[in-house]
Amino acid sequence: MLTIENLHAEIDGKPILKGLTLTVNAGEVHAIMGPNGSGKSTLAYVLGGRPGYEVTQGSVSFRGKDLLDMEPHERAAAGLFLGFQYPVEIPGVSNVQFLREALNAQRKARGEEPLSGGEFLKLAKEKAALLGLDMEMLKRNVNVGFSGGEKKRAEMVQMGILDPAFAVLDETDSGLDIDALRVVGEGINAIMLSPEKGVLLITHYQRLLDYVKPDKVSVLAAGRIVRTGGPELALRLESEGYDAVMAEAAA
Repeated sequence: MLTIENLHAEIDGKPILKGLTLTVNAGEVHAIMGPNGSGKSTLAYVLGGRPGYEVTQGSVSFRGKDLLDMEPHERAAAGLFLGFQYPVEIPGVSNVQFLREALNAQRKARGEEPLSGGEFLKLAKEKAALLGLDMEMLKRNVNVGFSGGEKKRAEMVQMGILDPAFAVLDETDSGLDIDALRVVGEGINAIMLSPEKGVLLITHYQRLLDYVKPDKVSVLAAGRIVRTGGPELALRLESEGYDAVMAEAAA
């Protein structure tokens, strides 16, 4: 579903990704873990098409198409969703307005009919209930005045409404307390666990993986994947830290 080959990327002339190779198949949750500064968020931004991140070498194929040749809105319409570590605030724009416009823009790009106001509200209520988010929250401006946990829940509601084929989730567990972590984890499972979908889950910690069970875990260090294993690798990283695993991979 997603194939990354020898990916090199830089920002402001500074190389960050240095030959990253990774494959995520349909029906798979692939967790990426790594120390600070290893390139995890850069990988997410490159996949999402964020300006300022320049790919200097390599390729990314998404559902058989050249992802790097698409504009960010084209990637979204093709089924790619990017969840941010720090969701942004958009004053003056309500969540409901933002989400309906985003969904109908994607439907139009795919040649589908737009949802009416009533149809959209029914869908929004269903997805908000799934994440334990009051519909009144969706009537407020996007993320304005939201706590960290509320922002992440609102973003998961957005993912549920857009119903992507593939989600890149950049440290979705950041800033979440135990209860919010459980709700968000259960929401990811309900929305994305499907034989036709895939998830690239970027995280620092094992705790989210207690709720969203990965099929594979890879360690990203110095811009490259240095180790890939099963869920037990995350447990080892939690108990031993990154140094031991990276030293072993370098041997």
